[in-house]
Amino acid sequence: MTERSEPVPVRTRVHVSGLVQGVGFRPFVWREATDRGLSGWVGNDAAGVVLEAEGAADAVASLVDALRRPPPMARVDEVRSESLPPAGGVGFRVRASDTAGARRALVSPDTATCADCARELHDPADRRFGYPFVNCTNCGPRYTIVLAVPYDRSRTTMAPFAMCAACRSEYDDPADRRFHAEPVCCPACGPRLRLLDPSGRVLAADPVAGAVALLRGGGVVAVKGLGGYHLAVDARSEEAVAGLRRRKHREDRPFAVMVVDVEAAREVCAVGPEELSLLTSAAHPIVVLTRHAGADVAPSVAPLCPTLGVMLPYTPLHMLLLEACRGPLVLTSGNVSDEPIAFRDDDASERLSGIADAFLVHDREIRTRVDDSVCKVVRGGVVPIRRSRGYVPAATALPVWSPEPVLACGSALKNTFCVTRGSHAFVSHHVGDLGDYATMRSYVDGIAHLTRLLDVVPAVVAHDLHPDYPSTRYALDLPDVTLVPVQHHHAHIAACLADNGITRQVIGVAFDGVGLGTDGTAWGGEFLLADMSGFTRVGHLAQVVMPGGDAATREPWRMAAAHLDAAYDGSPPAGLDVVRRSGRRWEQVLSAARAGVNSPLTSSVGRLFDAVSSLLGVRDVVTYEGQAAIELEHVSDHAERGSYAVPVSEGPVLRIEVDHLVRAVVEDLARATAVPVLAARFHNALADVVLAACLRLRDLHGLSTVALSGGVFQNALLLCRCLDRLEGAGFTVLTHRLVPANDGGISLGQAAVATQLLSSR
Repeated sequence: MTERSEPVPVRTRVHVSGLVQGVGFRPFVWREATDRGLSGWVGNDAAGVVLEAEGAADAVASLVDALRRPPPMARVDEVRSESLPPAGGVGFRVRASDTAGARRALVSPDTATCADCARELHDPADRRFGYPFVNCTNCGPRYTIVLAVPYDRSRTTMAPFAMCAACRSEYDDPADRRFHAEPVCCPACGPRLRLLDPSGRVLAADPVAGAVALLRGGGVVAVKGLGGYHLAVDARSEEAVAGLRRRKHREDRPFAVMVVDVEAAREVCAVGPEELSLLTSAAHPIVVLTRHAGADVAPSVAPLCPTLGVMLPYTPLHMLLLEACRGPLVLTSGNVSDEPIAFRDDDASERLSGIADAFLVHDREIRTRVDDSVCKVVRGGVVPIRRSRGYVPAATALPVWSPEPVLACGSALKNTFCVTRGSHAFVSHHVGDLGDYATMRSYVDGIAHLTRLLDVVPAVVAHDLHPDYPSTRYALDLPDVTLVPVQHHHAHIAACLADNGITRQVIGVAFDGVGLGTDGTAWGGEFLLADMSGFTRVGHLAQVVMPGGDAATREPWRMAAAHLDAAYDGSPPAGLDVVRRSGRRWEQVLSAARAGVNSPLTSSVGRLFDAVSSLLGVRDVVTYEGQAAIELEHVSDHAERGSYAVPVSEGPVLRIEVDHLVRAVVEDLARATAVPVLAARFHNALADVVLAACLRLRDLHGLSTVALSGGVFQNALLLCRCLDRLEGAGFTVLTHRLVPANDGGISLGQAAVATQLLSSR
């Protein structure tokens, strides 16, 4: 009888890249390897995770296959294996991180509190009962605390907190869900909460109870969160909310509201399946929802707005506050007006002391300022409005490989920047409007931090054409770099292409406020033939002047004056309310505009929205960007299907004759047509224009894919009308899924254009 021989063991080294640090990947590998009886080790390195496994060939192969099905927070981009001679090892262990080599590991976004940690928070028998910083490998702070990679505790702002014996035991046990959870802590060894008055004096022994008492009494509490300070008030109290508006100098822009759970969200807003999925996702963004009539929310939370930005508690501290308050809280950025959100304690104390009655603070440092993300659902799909906490710094795949790292500097408003490495683009957190000095400092620091984390020194820098954008000036001041100027609307369309993983040429429809065109005028209503390599302008709205330049963006009545002057050759019908409301300034502004004084030409759809909003008496002066257009959408009758005929002039470049549209609106006003009907017909007319132009361009150029980008396409009514018409005519329509259609996506487009240029050299 022949004896059965033992199977010959094999040994394999595996390199795993992707989002595999700080997300429970090593304990996952340890469990999978141990269950298969394999020996070896797993550890972090500068590029991701590396492991060696030895044992039966089928068991090793099974382990390698399992690596492609990682834990929920992880994302595996590549698994590379190499065979090694068997070493005869015993047992499988997790070893210390290897910091040598080029740093290629990805950092996880901050993640909302998981169900396991929430249970511990509420369990009186648990040692972390009521502890506002409970976290584990599956949740908690990541990007906002990381200083460097590999992602280890010593390279985070948790380094000053020495773990107690109980936390160390969990941290060192591969079978524990807190194994190498870098922010692991407990009341004995972790960050502590305090409630302070504006002078720094401690107000209460129980900080949460003290804060809740203040909130219930109508006070304003500055709350230190994951990525910065929020200002909180009772969302049901009109006096408290209106008081916060006065102190914060925020006149009309809606506040976001945090509610305790999904049922509380349903009490104030309509929550569909897609909205529910967003609200409860690991990112826990603010989700724009349709508000119920009679919802128990103060009018000042979102004046003149049928929607409400709602989020669920995403930290244990938020959970404790909301549960104790037993009602919704306004939770808005801790700043004044358009300043950046405060995130350092001394800065918050200085800037918010005139707003907040108390400060709910902790002693864990925030490394990177990160605002809340904002999304909404349109036709069942997610439309990002602001991409920040919960999503950043997750990578976006580029459809082309970048042979060199690229820095894309972004726009001036709603700024983000972007850094590429290989086939990945890393779009930054929302930085904001760069006209503010503190925001510009944050921008420069953010670029330095992200390039350091990614271990790249970009020698290629993409930027907008506008020479006065602070982001452009920053690019032009950089030494020893190759500059790639990218036209603003080309960047919008390139961002949409990259967002959808497409490189082929499309019809690009870029509707926004303004961006500098190649002819030196202010574009904003553009039809382009575009891919990532370049573009041709093949259509646009007929241009009008912007009386007063930037002043026209703050005073929509100026654009009403410009469009009326153009549509009626200087003699609009008598008796228009907008003329009466503007008084003497009407003729003064038009006289300057006709003389060409500070009145640049523009083809902007955003400024056309402003004009119509003012014509209809919706908004003459704005207090935040896009307000006139947003309110025009809000007053529209979504059931109205009427439209206005708008000619599209033939020629080498199509021209949309908007004077016909303006005259049609004025004629409807004269017939006393209801404003909601007028507003809807205006939206429908623009959608008809998009369809007519795209049909003509398809006939001329044979293209049947349309990319929609630019801030105007955050208008859900217009977006849906365009999608219905274009898809009904057989077009494939690309919209944004991962980055905003507004200027928050510009940096991705700039990066895609520069990367295409590099790859084609």
